[in-house]
Amino acid sequence: MFTSAKPSSTRSGWVGAAMLGAAILTLTAGCSLLPKIPQPAIESASESVAPEQKAPEATLNDPRLKDIAMQLVSSAENSTLDWKDQYGYIEDIEDGRGFTAGIIGFTSGTGDLLEVVRAYTRTVPGNPLAPFIPALEKVNGTDSHDGLGPDFEQAWTDAADDPKFRAAQDAERDREYFDPAVSLAVADGLRPLGQFAYYDAAVVHGTEGDEVSLEGIRKTAMKKAKTPAQGGDEKTYLNAFLDARVAAMKTEEAHDDTSRIDTAQRVFLKAGNFDLTTPLEWRTYGDRYRID
Repeated sequence: MFTSAKPSSTRSGWVGAAMLGAAILTLTAGCSLLPKIPQPAIESASESVAPEQKAPEATLNDPRLKDIAMQLVSSAENSTLDWKDQYGYIEDIEDGRGFTAGIIGFTSGTGDLLEVVRAYTRTVPGNPLAPFIPALEKVNGTDSHDGLGPDFEQAWTDAADDPKFRAAQDAERDREYFDPAVSLAVADGLRPLGQFAYYDAAVVHGTEGDEVSLEGIRKTAMKKAKTPAQGGDEKTYLNAFLDARVAAMKTEEAHDDTSRIDTAQRVFLKAGNFDLTTPLEWRTYGDRYRID
């Protein structure tokens, strides 16, 4: 990711079309946003970890917890818990990033959608999306549909039936968002709720960049509270992190609705559900969800 923040790809109608200016792999303005290119792993938090600090016993790498995390993100990104049905999703939500598609809202204007197609093409050279790589390279950093259009949308939808295309989406999600976020959260001594808070921030804002990236939000929070790895109280730190996250979201009109935090993550935090123990009940954009 680069700098600024990617708006949610939810289809529930709240996403605004306004954008802010260039700067990270997530929030920005008009056609001027910078591409969301692959980034090196975010800086290690090891220097802040107390020697005696034990890593959390449970992590989102557990398949059951990872599936819960995917459902939670999908409730905000796609207004459904059925995240596995979103591989073929594609539309322009008019947020200045061109096409938004797939399981976490990869976009043609920020580079990660291009990376998915490149990865798929390395595995299946003759796939229906391969011919669109030159066009995707040209529109990267803009909201343009030049060289794409309905033919590209149909090719994306058709490719979603291929397990190798689904695997390409999974791999890009993990490489660019999930793995860096969870690794950083574990290094900070956070249990699954905190790990999810980091991952959700990465999906919307990117992992690195300015103050509205995951790393920037984390640094802002650490000015207010210590991480558990630094000897701080986990609830106090996560409240500081979520405060910083809300502030970051409100720097862009497309994220005026912060219910994915206010009536979801904060609900779990207030209940002390650091391990994301089911059942989970929350609301996102007014819709109610439950995981049993």
